[in-house]
Amino acid sequence: MKPLALEDIPSAAVFEACRTELREKVIAHKNRRRISIGHRVSLLFEDRETLRWQILEMCRVEGTLDAAGIQQELDVYNELIPGDSELSATLFIEITDLAEIRPELDRLIGMDEHVLLEIGGEPVRASFDPKQMEEDRLSAVQYIRFTLTSRQARSLSRGDVPVRLAVDHAAYQATTELPAVLREGLARDLAGGCDPLIDFSAIEPVEVPADTVIVSRGRVRAIRPARVRAPGHVVVEAIDCALPYPALPADLLAELHGLAQEIAKALIGSHGRCRISLDATSVPVRIDVYAPPGP
Repeated sequence: MKPLALEDIPSAAVFEACRTELREKVIAHKNRRRISIGHRVSLLFEDRETLRWQILEMCRVEGTLDAAGIQQELDVYNELIPGDSELSATLFIEITDLAEIRPELDRLIGMDEHVLLEIGGEPVRASFDPKQMEEDRLSAVQYIRFTLTSRQARSLSRGDVPVRLAVDHAAYQATTELPAVLREGLARDLAGGCDPLIDFSAIEPVEVPADTVIVSRGRVRAIRPARVRAPGHVVVEAIDCALPYPALPADLLAELHGLAQEIAKALIGSHGRCRISLDATSVPVRIDVYAPPGP
């Protein structure tokens, strides 16, 4: 499957105009590509359309408009695009009870060797992303691939060949047959993927909401994002500084944290709570200050 490129990502104005329609189409598309294996494990098979949506949403939330920033998102999500004769999926271990999360994940350590796709009774073991793997830890979200032979790829689209997914871990065993609609979608993946869900060239752009500068002081400023993530959300950032957080001079750090502290005090006064998050690699450096959900 061909990776996504900059020309495959519509402008923010076009995305804003068709976001509601595209969201509905993506939800329906994902529903056809999602499957449960027992009560704990589910897979969402990824393709260009599921990943294009993720890139567009990330750029929208982060306010990323420049080509360099969009390319960074492309580089991240293109790693999930299936290659030739491959199927790519996100695996979810679904645990709703917070108290059970760590014990259950510990119980499932080693699952990376026990997820398989069976085509005509022939097993194809999933390969897990090695960057996510730890010897004594298991994440509830994993990225996996199935690499098929040409014969297995042909068999996938044949209705008379049984295809199922299975987990054969000592602590968790489950199997499920692939429905016809999912098999058809995976066969299209192996042939290069489906057509775009929306023809972006036919969309009339709309004005994208703008962020609002509420304080500008020296080399830093505070911005009220057009799309706030939580009550009172304010972004404190360095102005015209192309350095990541670890490389910032001490006096500029003091300006950033001083303004963030003022906003945090105001949020605590108005909401009774405050949370601060910082991405040490972002350029320009930004500190998100907001009131987390709560009573």
